[in-house]
Amino acid sequence: MAAPSESPELNEQLRLQMLKFATLQLRDPHMAEDAVQEAMLGAFRYARSFNGRSAYKTWVFAILKHKIADELRKRKRLATVSELSDREDQQFEETLFNQHGRWHKEARPVRWSSPDDNLEDERFWEIFEACLNGLPASQGRVFMMREFIGLESAEICTELALTVSNLNVLLYRARLRLRECLENRWQRQGDATC
Repeated sequence: MAAPSESPELNEQLRLQMLKFATLQLRDPHMAEDAVQEAMLGAFRYARSFNGRSAYKTWVFAILKHKIADELRKRKRLATVSELSDREDQQFEETLFNQHGRWHKEARPVRWSSPDDNLEDERFWEIFEACLNGLPASQGRVFMMREFIGLESAEICTELALTVSNLNVLLYRARLRLRECLENRWQRQGDATC
């Protein structure tokens, strides 16, 4: 099955989404543009292998993820200490937990509806993307490297010159912020039961 024939506007929209994703990960607009161009060229070159088992966008993003992972594995970068010690994160955690590490009553997680229902809901993914974009850059980057690109912890630590402890803290904080954002923007507002 060949790739769908999309309008130039849809292709440009997809390219811009890919560029945003690549720029977040690579931290270099030129390298991000190169990765996106290579991914789109690869999608064009191998269009006949697209079998329609997934959405075209998903397939093209998978190609981009591999390009980014290859690039991240090639180069070494240093993370600054300021990215790791963020007072804003500490204040955010204090709004959720008391001094004993227990949830404040008003911040406790709420029961979510069925994940299967949410998985297919396009609105959920729009809100998820907005929440992801709202993360501090260092947290968003490690979360995307781990969960979207699929890099192992050791690879992320090497790429960003992090210790495993630092990585785990950043991932913990990212997941915590994502959960809070999704609860506030999705579960409590858009997905409430009657």
